[in-house]
Amino acid sequence: MHETLVLFLFEKISGFLVIVPILAGAMGSYSVAAMAGVCALAYAIGSVIRYNIVHAEPVLAGKPSEVTLSLERASDFALVAAYIISVCLYLHILSSFVLGSLNLDTELNENILTTGVIGVIMLIGLTKGLDALGILEKWALYITLLIIVLLIAGFANYDWVAWKSASCISLFKASPHTPWEMLTIVAGTLIVVQGFETPRYLGDEFEAGVRVKASRLSQIISTCVYLVFIAVAMPLVHTLNGHYNDNSLIKLAGVATSLLIAPLVIAAALSQFSAAVADTIAAIGNMEEITHKQMKKKWGTLLVGSGAIVLAWEASTLEIVAIASRAFAFYYMLQCLVAITVSKSTGQRIAMAAIALVLAFITICAVPAT
Repeated sequence: MHETLVLFLFEKISGFLVIVPILAGAMGSYSVAAMAGVCALAYAIGSVIRYNIVHAEPVLAGKPSEVTLSLERASDFALVAAYIISVCLYLHILSSFVLGSLNLDTELNENILTTGVIGVIMLIGLTKGLDALGILEKWALYITLLIIVLLIAGFANYDWVAWKSASCISLFKASPHTPWEMLTIVAGTLIVVQGFETPRYLGDEFEAGVRVKASRLSQIISTCVYLVFIAVAMPLVHTLNGHYNDNSLIKLAGVATSLLIAPLVIAAALSQFSAAVADTIAAIGNMEEITHKQMKKKWGTLLVGSGAIVLAWEASTLEIVAIASRAFAFYYMLQCLVAITVSKSTGQRIAMAAIALVLAFITICAVPAT
């Protein structure tokens, strides 16, 4: 498989930075089951995206109905908005981890650093173009994967030692939440498994079969990584003493071994910066397509950067996680509706409509972890 698509297989595994404290605070010992549910929903959504690669794209390239074309155009706008939000999210996470490692993690400092990094991306985009930063994505993803493997090994070793020494593993109690609160908080984590839709927009570079395979494989791999990672991390969560922050993974890594802290922070900085650059480029590309190349890249760069900066000062990291999940849920819902308009199978339409209803729920009801 082409290297570009291989990178997409791991594009959104960087969500491991925040998912443990979010699920631990909301679901407690049921965190692995909750993650499995999120991944199952994501796979169902991915199936719709893959259906559109095979069936909707040929229709859209020909003479689509007005409804199909309108829904596709609406989803393009929704995706641009989602990308702008995700750029802010990635850089907020970057700021949280970098500042957290220096014991300087305050809301003001996070906002200042996030704004500064967005400003750097905008400056590079306006002067030299962001394509020059594309090389960072490959190396950042490789480094992130290495750190994930090291974290899993470190957490697993901690679990094993704890089991051998006490014949049991310390458990923890989640913060008190009602079933409705748990559901809406978990709904706000959809962003961490987002990314499988990327091959949908690489039709000029790869044939449909290759893109479908890449999307499916990305979800299988990321699901396995997330479930294993959360399973081995849960026995360490009791050391947080009920305080779940967006950068709590730093403390968990330190509990396993202090040697993991520096690599984790480096991986966080690289992965989130490269992901922000990638989504900035994607948003600009979508805006060019929507405007039929009428919008110049520099204006797209300014729009993405300005929107991300405004959001950075309006919401915390965990709030942006939920906002980003709602934005992508809305985009995926529109893609479900596109699929419904081109499908000729009643069974498929019913299944797609059911997924669309779940996504509508997430769009309306998802809330940040508390």
